[in-house]
Amino acid sequence: MSVTTISPQQLHDKLTAGTPVELIDVRTPAEFGEVHVSFARNLPLTELEPAQFTGRHVSEPLYVICRSGSRASQACQKLTAAGVANVVNVEGGTQAWEQAGLPVKRGQKSISLERQVRIAAGTLVATFGVLAVLVHPYFALGAAAVGGGLVFAGVTDTCGMALMLARMPWNQAPKTCSAANSPSGGAPKCCG
Repeated sequence: MSVTTISPQQLHDKLTAGTPVELIDVRTPAEFGEVHVSFARNLPLTELEPAQFTGRHVSEPLYVICRSGSRASQACQKLTAAGVANVVNVEGGTQAWEQAGLPVKRGQKSISLERQVRIAAGTLVATFGVLAVLVHPYFALGAAAVGGGLVFAGVTDTCGMALMLARMPWNQAPKTCSAANSPSGGAPKCCG
């Protein structure tokens, strides 16, 4: 399925020309908190439900961005397959936006999901390798399974380990107060 794309500069030009722009960032809340396009709204890929966009105006594109474009492309495909029209992937993601010198908001530094995958995969392969030498050769099958998963991720551009890590607590947004937490349903009350 082909995904429509736009360059970061073209999207920025639309915004500065006064064109309404709806941009969702499908990275984890931790990645979003570290650096994001100033007008983007965070909606992690793991929580993306196409039904959230059924009532929007089809004439206005829904722009999707991630770190480098891969997760945004997956989100665009998911939305398009569910019947959401006029979905556009921002080419190169937040990295390309930043490299173009366009404005971003910065927050607390975090480890990107891609680095987390490399750390987890490397740790698993090293652990299975040591266990294969010290305990039993069958532990080498664990290292082979991780390697096979990485090959699959490279070929399909879909990583099961990344999807699993994206759901970990350190990659989630902190719980915030909302009107629902207020006894009167009005102004938010501090959650403590």
